[in-house]
Amino acid sequence: MKILRARTTVVGTPWRELVFLELESDTGLIGTSEVRMVSRTDTLLACIDELAPRHVIGADPFDVERLAWNIQRAEYDRPGEVSQSALACFDVACWDLMGQSLGVPVWKLLGGKFHERVPAYANGWYQAERDPSAIAALATAVVAKGYRGLKLDPFGHASAELSSADRRHAMAIVGAVRDAVGPDVQLMLEMHGRFTPSTAAIVAKALEPFEPEWIEEPTPPENALAYRAVRNATHLPIATGERAHVMEDMRGFIEGGLVDIVQVDLTHFGGFLPMKRLAGWADLYALNLAPHNVCGPVGTMANLHFAVATPNYKVLEHFNDFADSWVHELVDHSPRIDPADGCFVAPDRPGLGLALNHEACARHPRTGGRIKLFEEGWERRQE
Repeated sequence: MKILRARTTVVGTPWRELVFLELESDTGLIGTSEVRMVSRTDTLLACIDELAPRHVIGADPFDVERLAWNIQRAEYDRPGEVSQSALACFDVACWDLMGQSLGVPVWKLLGGKFHERVPAYANGWYQAERDPSAIAALATAVVAKGYRGLKLDPFGHASAELSSADRRHAMAIVGAVRDAVGPDVQLMLEMHGRFTPSTAAIVAKALEPFEPEWIEEPTPPENALAYRAVRNATHLPIATGERAHVMEDMRGFIEGGLVDIVQVDLTHFGGFLPMKRLAGWADLYALNLAPHNVCGPVGTMANLHFAVATPNYKVLEHFNDFADSWVHELVDHSPRIDPADGCFVAPDRPGLGLALNHEACARHPRTGGRIKLFEEGWERRQE
């Protein structure tokens, strides 16, 4: 089997643009993948267009090790955000072609079925004014859909520091949500790398009574040592990794004992191959993975296949029932949770098990939308 063509499709929403890649083979099969690039859609498209003729067109989709080496080493460059996201596009679409050609789900090729059901947590649901009662009401609706976990950034557009008044307001939001959903629903508290180490330490300590499942990216993720003050200040688990792109980006966090949940994004980390290696490395340190996933249905499905085959996979992030829920229409078989227990079920169709609906994609042209974390009202995810 050889790859003949590569085609990209971009779907726009007010706050994210979803890039889909389809690789067509000489057997007539089409492999599909997706990346939500953070604020650099045109750059990703240019990278795909430049690298595909060199390393993808004419290649055997089974040769994913060679593909990764060509992009990461033979280009004589240092792998980074854009090239690793392009590689992830190629890699995932190749695995989709492999699975389809063999008539098996991708998870069978990644190690087989370890998890029959994969827990999910909701994100993108708190699109409201920063009023504790309003956000608590939305949280109740999330749980009513079946979710047993939900993520929240209660800190507005804070940057670096947080005044006492703003901290009390954030705690009121978290407290209202905890009261609304009860003690058994997991709360993941997102900090988006907003704070200095000292501020993050104060905030973490204040959050302890609400028993969050984790606190996420308490300080900017470039400096692992900055996490030391947070680690020393609280017993709460710390999650990080969504802005990591190569193994070396996680070394200081993992080997320094500064992370409890590894959140590297499959679509920004080069695809399935490096994620399997990362899972093994994390397991050596007794760490679980909860990969960042802000994709639409294709990227979510790729994460689900990886989760099914990965023993130390904790939980799958999911936006698509809340932010831009129409993205389910972009494919013929969109992954959905079972409302009985808030879990995804292991898929059983060959490959990833879905295909793009191009008519639905065409109804949502590019918007230039991007997340604006340091502007007031970003939570509403509107331009």
